[in-house]
Amino acid sequence: MPAVTVENPLTLPRVTAPADAVARPVLTVTTAPGGFEGEGFPVRRAFAGINYRHLAPFIMMDQMGEVEYAPGEPKGTPWHPHRGFETVTYIIDGIFDHQDSNGGGGTITNGDTQWMTAGSGLLHIEAPPEQLVMSGGLFHGLQLWVNLPAKDKMMAPRYQDIRGGSVQLLTTPDGGALLRVIAGELDGHAGPGITHTPITMIHATLAPGAEVTLPWREDFNGLAYVMAGRGSVGAERRPIRLGQTAVFGAGGSLTVRADEKQDSNTPDLEVVLLGGQPIREPMAHYGPFVMNTKEELMQAFEDFQKGRLGTVPAVHGMTPNGPQA
Repeated sequence: MPAVTVENPLTLPRVTAPADAVARPVLTVTTAPGGFEGEGFPVRRAFAGINYRHLAPFIMMDQMGEVEYAPGEPKGTPWHPHRGFETVTYIIDGIFDHQDSNGGGGTITNGDTQWMTAGSGLLHIEAPPEQLVMSGGLFHGLQLWVNLPAKDKMMAPRYQDIRGGSVQLLTTPDGGALLRVIAGELDGHAGPGITHTPITMIHATLAPGAEVTLPWREDFNGLAYVMAGRGSVGAERRPIRLGQTAVFGAGGSLTVRADEKQDSNTPDLEVVLLGGQPIREPMAHYGPFVMNTKEELMQAFEDFQKGRLGTVPAVHGMTPNGPQA
C-alpha cells in the first residue's frame, strides 16, 4: 500500500490533541458488506447500515479492491451521470483514467485524488488504462460521495486533480503514524482539496502498537474506516479491523490504535478518518443523483434523458495529461 510515504516521519510536523480535549466515544462499529460496481470490480460498502444522521455530509463510500487482477481482468465503469454532490476518488495502488463531459479528467495513480464536483450535472467515466488491462496488476482505492448544500447543487461542475505529492504530511509526537491530509485541515495544517462543504479527509498509517489521539472539530462528525489491518478505536479501545467503520460521538478528540500484531500481508493499520459539518437539509437520493426533493430527482432524470447533462465526447481516449482533444 504505497500511497505517499516518507522514510522518517519524525521530520514532519507533529500533531496531538490538547490534554483537556473531551474524548469522542465510539457509538457503533459496523462491517461493510461486499458487492460489485461498474463493470464488475469488487467493492466494500463502508457506510452500509449506518444511520445517515451519523454520516452527513457524507453519502456513501466504497473501498475498491484491494484486488490483484490477471491480464484482461481490470474493469471500470461505463459512462454515467451525476448531479447534486461531489465524488472523491483516491487511488492507493494501481492506475485509473477519468473523463467527464465538462472537459475534466486525467490519470491518477498511487496517492493521487480526483475530486469531481458534479453540481448541476455531467457525464463521467472511470476505467483502467489499456496497459493495465493488458498486464493486470494490483488495484486499490476509495470512492467517497460528499453532499452539496441546496445553494450549491446546481453550481457549475468542477474538477480537481490532486497529486499525491501535494497532500499535507504530518505525524504524531512519537512518529508512530503517518497522516496524509487530503482535504480540510488538521490542527491548522491544510490539505490541498478544496471543498464546498467543510470536511476533513485523512489517510493514516499506524505502525504496530502506535496510537494517535487527534484534535477534532466539535462541530464535525467523526468516522474511521479500516482499509487494512486491525486495531482499536476510542479511549475504550473498541476492536476494529479491515472493512469496518467506527462512528464517533461528540467531543474534541478521537483516538485510533494499531494492534501490536498485524496480518503477515498487512504490516500496518491503514485508516481513513473523515469529519464534516452536517448539512441539515432534506436529502433525496436515487442512483447517481442526490437532491433535496423528489421533484428535483425527477427533474434530474428528465434532464439526463433529454441530454441536458452533457454528451459523451466523440473521442474519449485518455493521456497521462488528461483527455485527448
